[in-house]
Amino acid sequence: MVARLPLRVFRSRPWAEQEPTWADAKPALIEAALKRAQARPSGNWFVVGSSREVRADRPVGRTVAGREVVVWRGSDGGLLAGPGACPHLGAPLRDGVVDDGNLLCRWHGLALRGRRFGAWSPYPAFDDGVLAWVRLDAVGGEEPLERPVVAPRPTRGAIDAVTTVVGRCEPEDVVANRLDPWHGAWFHPYSFANLRVVETPSEADDRFTVEVTFKVAGRVGVPVLAEFTCPEPRTVLMRIVEGEGVGSVVETHATPVDAGRTAVIEATVAHSERRGFAVAGLAAPLIRPAMRWAATRLWRDDLAYAERRYALRTTGRWPD
Repeated sequence: MVARLPLRVFRSRPWAEQEPTWADAKPALIEAALKRAQARPSGNWFVVGSSREVRADRPVGRTVAGREVVVWRGSDGGLLAGPGACPHLGAPLRDGVVDDGNLLCRWHGLALRGRRFGAWSPYPAFDDGVLAWVRLDAVGGEEPLERPVVAPRPTRGAIDAVTTVVGRCEPEDVVANRLDPWHGAWFHPYSFANLRVVETPSEADDRFTVEVTFKVAGRVGVPVLAEFTCPEPRTVLMRIVEGEGVGSVVETHATPVDAGRTAVIEATVAHSERRGFAVAGLAAPLIRPAMRWAATRLWRDDLAYAERRYALRTTGRWPD
């Protein structure tokens, strides 16, 4: 039976009196988990944004690993993608217009229909219902996969929100940040309390398991058990496995923008078996901004962490 209220009054030590976690956050352990993640196949797929951003009336432009990419909706609503420069005179296709599934260049009206036109050739695209993906084989350099590696998510009655922030770092710095759960209650005391890592990754079971209380207000929070895994090299998945919202996920995707710049595209997909959650679903357009705000607040700090790691790593100042 689901408890009547998920909120709990919790006790925690003052910030400076917390149990230090530096001895448990072993650099070699984090680095080993990172290397295993980087060895997994991505099939050359990159997240470019939220599915909801790509509407039927206009294209969306992104830069992935220095390449201009444009995505738009075809006449059937499917996701289409291709190089972001018009094959005629190089106009930015992100400034074009979509008419009945055709992408029209604003400079001279050239219509692109998601098929090859001269040297311009479309990219494979995939819409998983929350995120939009593009496959760039020349960038990824791996054996292509027909579709991206997407971990299972809650679907029925779930609320999703996607936030994007960009920092001066590389994807591995973002993934390394997420593979260090020990920093949570120290670096984000406004969001987490009583954080304890109860299981660390190994070759046999490559996951972190973490007990943590998500703060709501004051001494009131929601205690859960969460696991962290890497389904592919640029994604870290947090899934609630016990407590309120079992099955809810936070997907952190790191997409390279250009040299030394990475877009963190994070999807939160919330779910609950409580009756009241169905009512919350009706208010999803009002709830999503709050979900995005919370994720952006965390990443304001975590990007400082990732950027610092990148700066030390690329200037030879990384601790021995």
